[in-house]
Amino acid sequence: MSVGNCALALRTVRYYKFRHWWRGDKVRVKLQHIGAQHPRIRQLISIQKNSAPNPHKLFVAEGLWAHNLLLNNDVTVDAFFWCPEAAYGDEARKRADELMSRANSAYQISAKTLERISERDRPDGLISLAALPRYTPADVQLPPNALVIIADGMEIPGNLGTLIRTFDACRGDCLILTNRRTRLTHPKVFRASQGMLLTTPIIEFDQIEDAVDWLREWDVEVYLSDTRDSRNYRQYDYGKGRTAFVLGAERYGIPKAWSQPDFNRVFVPMLGNADSLNVSVSAAVLLYEARAQKEGW
Repeated sequence: MSVGNCALALRTVRYYKFRHWWRGDKVRVKLQHIGAQHPRIRQLISIQKNSAPNPHKLFVAEGLWAHNLLLNNDVTVDAFFWCPEAAYGDEARKRADELMSRANSAYQISAKTLERISERDRPDGLISLAALPRYTPADVQLPPNALVIIADGMEIPGNLGTLIRTFDACRGDCLILTNRRTRLTHPKVFRASQGMLLTTPIIEFDQIEDAVDWLREWDVEVYLSDTRDSRNYRQYDYGKGRTAFVLGAERYGIPKAWSQPDFNRVFVPMLGNADSLNVSVSAAVLLYEARAQKEGW
């Protein structure tokens, strides 16, 4: 069997694993109805609550905007849950048809079940378990003027999501995680990132030393966001070459392993009574300055 025929056969098997009925000249999929006690629903709830192992890095996507992101970025949908009663309009139904044909499995749920699993005030009937894109260091190629950020030990999911959204706004090239304390699949990360979690190359290193070696291999100039023995961030030239900023945890700061002799230290001046900025705000200040210098704004 040719590759094309094999792919067609797989799609056919997936499509016909459900019962069908005819409406006019179109075939509609009649999905299996499941309730709140179904294993797939329990799995979705455990991922929402971040309460169980998640080896396949699945996350919960809910609503039309989130599913448009899944479809536009060709994200793997592991399970799709559809509640026709809650759909607002034709676009939701159109997306539901697309998701039924693409998802590894698809189910119909009642409004009562949707209410139990939804985290929105007005759910629109679309909810899925989807797989995060995965990157390794070998997958990422840094351009000559690359902008990189390293988040070490970040604990608050909303802060990490906001950082990802900010990084996308500055057209960053790679986000690195070390000493990770929160899962990327946490629902607050996806929501706070406005879905940019799906389009941002993110790689993780178990050891800081490995991250340092990778940055040196790519000849990246590294700046630690730290107030100790540091210079005002405006005093550095980020216009040439690759640039990376290291941001520490909300409580503990940057670990000593990042204190390399050839790494610079920068700080953002605090002109009022507060002694620090939120980590994502600090990142925005540094990233926009570096991007402006690189592009001559």
